[in-house]
Amino acid sequence: MRTPTGRPPAVGFVFVNMLLAVLGFGLVYPVLPALITEFRGGDVAASSHIYGWIVAIFAVMQFVGAPVLGALSDHFGRRRVILIATAGAAADYTLMALAPSLGWLFVARMIAGLTAGVVGAANAYLVDVTAPAQRAQAFGFLGAAFGLGFVLGPALGGLLGGIDLRLPFWAAAGIAALNCLWGALVLPESLPPERRRRFSWARANPAGALLGLREHPVAFGLAGVHLVFWIAQTMLHATWVLYTAHRYAWESWQVGLSLALAGLCSSAVQAGLVKPILARIGEKRGVLLGLSLTILFYIAYGLAPAGWMVYVIIVPAGLAAIAGPAMQTYLSRHVPADEQGAVQGAFASITSVAAILGQPLAAWSFGWAVAPGQPGWLQGIAFFEGAALMGLAVALARRTFRRDAAREAAHERPAVA
Repeated sequence: MRTPTGRPPAVGFVFVNMLLAVLGFGLVYPVLPALITEFRGGDVAASSHIYGWIVAIFAVMQFVGAPVLGALSDHFGRRRVILIATAGAAADYTLMALAPSLGWLFVARMIAGLTAGVVGAANAYLVDVTAPAQRAQAFGFLGAAFGLGFVLGPALGGLLGGIDLRLPFWAAAGIAALNCLWGALVLPESLPPERRRRFSWARANPAGALLGLREHPVAFGLAGVHLVFWIAQTMLHATWVLYTAHRYAWESWQVGLSLALAGLCSSAVQAGLVKPILARIGEKRGVLLGLSLTILFYIAYGLAPAGWMVYVIIVPAGLAAIAGPAMQTYLSRHVPADEQGAVQGAFASITSVAAILGQPLAAWSFGWAVAPGQPGWLQGIAFFEGAALMGLAVALARRTFRRDAAREAAHERPAVA
């Protein structure tokens, strides 16, 4: 397949773009709390509250920006949006590196949230340039890029932060700038003018984008699955450090090692096993299998009495990573080419909503569970809640697939004279 420019599609660039985008985020992840604490004169309690607000503003701005970038990519093409967002990320990291006050950090994270919505445009680019039979593998590689970025980013950020707290921000800015320059040279446009859609604020605003999903029954059904899935995921992310430190007395290097192992296992599955597994069992079963495995592994995490058991669970838990690529591939088959960006942007917004809901829910649940007088097994409550949510996601996915099969059967049924 070739792009409208006549050049072959730069799928490799999209992979590296996402890898470097997540790498840049991971670089600043270990040092941002320390930089906030420095601004607050060492007051850890006050810094924790401020950090919570900064994380929240990022999620809110991503919720607002993702459908806008998606809709813009449907109108102007994917290339321009991807490059502008990548340049915006470089500006954001530079602003954080130079920030003289907390107010500037808030502004920088607002910019970062807006540019983070480029994930929808990147997903739409892959849909544009890959045949349906190849999309599972393409989305698998994209998921692997996320996993590798979260493995490499925090490790490198911690190393550079030990030299200077501002150095990881400069490194992230440099990576984003080089990535933008590289993209300007090698990234062709994937969406020809005849397949583009007029931009509309009614569809680009978050509410309009989410309501617009109703026009595509499969997308609307999977939106509920996506929301519940990511609420559960963010609950795990929000409590992993707290849970392992409290229950197993893990130090930071042990937490980092567990996250690195999880990222590597997930990346290996998405890069190497998604295509053969989905080719054998299909996308519907791939979604249901991935979600069902996640239920089992969440319960196992919550019940594990010893820290070494967590490492044992992490390795097979990587198999659950097939759910994301399977869902994205199935979704891409049920959305017109000129609406891929808008729909992918809406799904990116849903991820932000899940983060806003899941993180405080997990923190409050964990705080209640570890209070004096509570039984020890309750320490894993966030994982049990996540497992219950994944059960709901399985039920929603089954309902969506049944309704889609019924629509297809009705469409194929001969009309009665």
